Amino acid sequence: MATQILMPALSPTMEEGTLAKWLVKEGDTVSSGDILAEIETDKATMEFEAVDEGVVGKLLVAEGTSGVKVNDPIAVILDEGEDASAAEATKAPKVAPAPETPKAESAPKAEAVSAAPAPAAPQSTDGKRIFASPLARRIAADKGIDLSSLSGSGPKGRIVKADVEAAQGGAKAAAPAAQSTATTASAPAMQQPSASAIAKMYEGRAYEEIELNGMRKTIAARLTEAKQTIPHFYLRRSVKLDALMEFRSQLNKQLEGRGVKLSVNDFIIKACALALQAVPDANAVWAGDRVFKMKASDVAVAVAIEGGLFTPVLQDAESKSLSALSAEMKDLAKRARDRKLAPHEYQGGSFAISNLGMMGIENFDAVINPPHGAILAVGAGIKTPVVNDAGEIEVATVMSMTLSVDHRVIDGALGADLLKSICENLENPMLMLA
Repeated sequence: MATQILMPALSPTMEEGTLAKWLVKEGDTVSSGDILAEIETDKATMEFEAVDEGVVGKLLVAEGTSGVKVNDPIAVILDEGEDASAAEATKAPKVAPAPETPKAESAPKAEAVSAAPAPAAPQSTDGKRIFASPLARRIAADKGIDLSSLSGSGPKGRIVKADVEAAQGGAKAAAPAAQSTATTASAPAMQQPSASAIAKMYEGRAYEEIELNGMRKTIAARLTEAKQTIPHFYLRRSVKLDALMEFRSQLNKQLEGRGVKLSVNDFIIKACALALQAVPDANAVWAGDRVFKMKASDVAVAVAIEGGLFTPVLQDAESKSLSALSAEMKDLAKRARDRKLAPHEYQGGSFAISNLGMMGIENFDAVINPPHGAILAVGAGIKTPVVNDAGEIEVATVMSMTLSVDHRVIDGALGADLLKSICENLENPMLMLA
């Protein structure tokens, strides 16, 4: 029987994707686990594996096609010996609509799903493999739902997202409709001007209309959510970098034979990681109705790429050497610019760094990336006249830093302690090697 292959949900936030490249052609025989295509999500280009075996009967979506919705058919797989005409007769499976969930309830759950990698393919009690989409497995693991108890509505009985959501929809249906209505009425969505209304304002003026890609849409949605829902406050300090610059120069001379060259940003990452250990209550994330206090210092670093940015995460940064952090950061940044990062490499973390100092920006305020508790905005190191401990004026390299803090997670005094610890590490760089 001909089976349709559907556009997969390769990340929890993915709603549509671009079919970047087919790695098979019509007539090829494929087995479960074979790579069928490369698909661009809102964040990265990822490989898509076959779940079933058979012969590629028809490729329904051309290479380079963007805006392909999740669960839209992209190809047809035929059984051995099946005629190619069956590909034309195959109809897309019907997918039941997911039950609506109030936004306030779904937000913390979404973070929990995004923070964990997809579980391994489950098996039933008789040892047979249960076929389910990656997104369906993630949701089932989060909700504690046994996939072996579900019937799949996807091709060949494959369990899809709608099946899992329908299984736990009964409890949600019990919530009074009046409560949902009241919630909606109490928090009306702010209406944004339509594209046509904006176009009328600039009628007669020359402009180029640029369609938003998936990454730009995701950035817009997440940053709008962050500024509307996170109670930001800002702490500012300046730090003298002269000791660090001298120490860095000495280390780089000694490491030259190993091909290692440390950047100021490597020291900043290490300083923040150690500060999160010194002020452990600040090493936390907001989880909707509670706070998760993290053990390790998983530090995210903003990396600018064409059309957007990534925040790859350096896990256990407090326990890694400066040279190890430098090498890992270079690798993550390169693969971020090539859009080759896996979701687990840019999701998670409790703290982020955004450094625009190398671009000459003296200071700025960064927007917190939920569910992080804080983000450090780093400006340029500038030669500045300062008064030293002896009361004399001297020239020093001074760098401005702004800590954006989520007040639900970190209070003012706690944030001040964290920023103080970061500054002490940077002004006494040898302490970071102790």
